[in-house]
Amino acid sequence: MSRTPESWRPRLVALDIDGTLLRWVEGAGSTDPHLSPAVVEAVARAKAAGAHVVLSSGRAPGGMIEMADALGLGTEDDPAWIVASNGAVVFRYPPMRVVHEETFDAAPAVRAILAERPSALVAVEERGVGYRVSAPFPEGELGGESIVAEVEDLVGEPVSRVIIRDPSAQPEDFVELAARAGLHGIDYVVGWTAWLDLAPVGVSKAFGLQLVADALGVVAADALAIGDGRNDLEMLAWAGRGVAMGQAVEQVRAAADAVTDSVADDGAARELDRWFGTGA
Repeated sequence: MSRTPESWRPRLVALDIDGTLLRWVEGAGSTDPHLSPAVVEAVARAKAAGAHVVLSSGRAPGGMIEMADALGLGTEDDPAWIVASNGAVVFRYPPMRVVHEETFDAAPAVRAILAERPSALVAVEERGVGYRVSAPFPEGELGGESIVAEVEDLVGEPVSRVIIRDPSAQPEDFVELAARAGLHGIDYVVGWTAWLDLAPVGVSKAFGLQLVADALGVVAADALAIGDGRNDLEMLAWAGRGVAMGQAVEQVRAAADAVTDSVADDGAARELDRWFGTGA
C-alpha cells in the first residue's frame, strides 16, 4: 500500500536503468541500449513539470553518460545529478564532475569469495575506460573496454565497487555463497543472475540519493523511485513512493509501495504518467 496521499506529487524521480528503462535481451546478460519512445516522452514530461530526474544505477559512471544524453537530462548550465556504482559514486554531467565517492578495501572479501568459487570473474571500474577484469566477462555485460589484470592488482588499492560474476552459477548460489563467506566490513547485493556487487558498508542507491536530495533541498518523502533489482531495495524503501517493475523478483515486488507493468510494457513510463502525464 502506498505511503503517499492522493495530493502528493514527486519533486525528485530516481530511475534505475537496466530492467527499468531498458529492456533485457532474452537469453543474454545485457539490455537493449535503445530507449522506447514512451519512456523518453514520460521522462521529458517529468522534467518539464519541474521534477529532478536522477538516474540511479549499479552501472559505473562511464556507463551512464550515454543514457543521460539520450534522455536529455543535463546541460552545461544545469548539469544532471547521477548516482552510479550502487550509490558509491555521485556525479554531475555534463561535464562529468564527481561530487562524492566512497571507497573500501575489498581484498579480504574477494579472497574469501574466490576461495569458495575460484572460477569466478572479478571486475573493478577503470574510470573513463571501462573495467579492469580478472578474465573476460560474457559479451555485453560490462560497458567500455575490459583490461585483463591479476586479481591482487585489481583490489590492491581501495575501490568503490567490485563485481563478482560466475556464468556457471545461479543467483541462489551467490546468495548462499555470500552468507558462507562472512563478508564482514562490506555490503553486498546479489543480482538477477549470478552477479555479486561488493560495496562499502552502508552504501546503497539510497545513500547516494540522500546526498543528491540534500543538495537539491528536497527530502526522501518527496521522491518517487522505480527499480527492478535487489540493489533497488534500499532505494525503494527510502523514497516516499517506491515502485517495482512488473518483472521484478518477488522480494523486490513485496518491498515496494506499488508494482507497475514490466519493462517490456513500459512500466516506468506508465508510473511516471500517473504523476506527470498530459492529464495530470
